[in-house]
Amino acid sequence: MPRYVAFLRGVMPTNCRMADLRAAFEAGGFANVKTVLASGNVAFDARQAPVATLERKVEAAIVAGLGRTFETFVRPNDMLQAMLDRDPFAPFRLPADAKRVVTFLRTPPVVPKLPLVLNEARIVAVEGCELFTTYQRGAETPDFMKLIEQAVGKQQTTRTWDTVRKCAQA
Repeated sequence: MPRYVAFLRGVMPTNCRMADLRAAFEAGGFANVKTVLASGNVAFDARQAPVATLERKVEAAIVAGLGRTFETFVRPNDMLQAMLDRDPFAPFRLPADAKRVVTFLRTPPVVPKLPLVLNEARIVAVEGCELFTTYQRGAETPDFMKLIEQAVGKQQTTRTWDTVRKCAQA
């Protein structure tokens, strides 16, 4: 069975226990379920299906198991690994302390000419349904999230490059 990763919007340790989330996935028919960190990242095996079908199935399993809804963005593990290997950030000269984040969307975004910049945050690339953003730590306000929401709205979820790597390895 193929491996997938579900990235859930709005999950954190205060609103969802990872053991309960894993149990909901298992009850929903997913196999080899593993949660990654405590922020709504779930690696799992499932029969091959369109991503939209898997997203609906995951969301239904969460509602059935937890009585809650979390917007879900599913990616095939091999797609994530190919993205990591390709490294869409590589063509850009980034400061050593730049944080790299990936935003997952359900449909390809319409983004004006890149890069889009807000203070120390910049959207540097778009590939399919993924948006690639960098920022530098230091500002108290999360300018990179403001920039992403201005560009594509709130129907998305964002993970650090390191978290995506951990999920692909789970």
